[in-house]
Amino acid sequence: MTDVDFDSEEYEKCREAGEILAQVRDEAAERVEVGVSHLEVAQWAEDKIRELGGKPAFPVNISIDEEAAHATPERDDDATFGEEMVNLDIGVHVDGWLADTAVTVDLSGQDELAEAPAEALDAALDVAGPGVDVGQIGAAVEEVIEGYGYNPVVNLTGHGLGHWEQHTSPNIPNREVAQGATLDVGDVVAIEPFATDGRGKVQEGADEEIFALEREGSVRNRQARQVLEQITEEYRTLPFAARWLDSPRAEMALRRLKQQDIVHGYPVLKEQDGAYVSQKEHTVIITEDGCEVTTRSR
Repeated sequence: MTDVDFDSEEYEKCREAGEILAQVRDEAAERVEVGVSHLEVAQWAEDKIRELGGKPAFPVNISIDEEAAHATPERDDDATFGEEMVNLDIGVHVDGWLADTAVTVDLSGQDELAEAPAEALDAALDVAGPGVDVGQIGAAVEEVIEGYGYNPVVNLTGHGLGHWEQHTSPNIPNREVAQGATLDVGDVVAIEPFATDGRGKVQEGADEEIFALEREGSVRNRQARQVLEQITEEYRTLPFAARWLDSPRAEMALRRLKQQDIVHGYPVLKEQDGAYVSQKEHTVIITEDGCEVTTRSR
């Protein structure tokens, strides 16, 4: 077993990111009410992260009903919350060291669907530790969610968190798999069960408001060049929102950068129409005797 210094700067910054994130998640969740603006909640959370000394690791995701991931308000978004199932997925980084968390705020009256991933996450945290095959975590998640009578979303997974890297190995499945990666002491991972009354698979929708740098490149167009400079300086390889860009013609610049494969988009991921998706997520550090949850409410 490798010697891991849990007091090192990298782990301290992971913990700091988690502490900021726990506070912001809990306060943002309290702001989600019928009639409240999506954009206001997202901007409030992103501003609060900065105020507390972190930076958003990705745009606040606000997924409604059948949406599971990658939905964030656009620049002049006028959408408000209705009697819906709302998933908030929020990330924080401190100098590129990350924490990632999610919670379902249910305004639709489906308490059990909202509870299922939360209980599944508790079961996963009981299993997580050094030497554990990620398939065992998936089995724990699947058992709880199916026990509620729902399906886990099988093509969404938890994931490792790297330095300036939002998704690294290992992937942590939401169902039992025969053999996966093994967790090691010192790994930083996000475990995120998704439950649904749909078929248990998401697919890409048409909307795209979140992007990330694919590769370095040079562009002729002045506006595209300015946007690229902002992306590489401020966000590096982390996902960003179109609404974060300062250029008045950001959307056009993004289209050019996408055409040249310099940035890529994240289409909204959705279950079948009429289905609902719920989610709960924590970030953990794998320790000698289990795991330390960095995003737990203080």
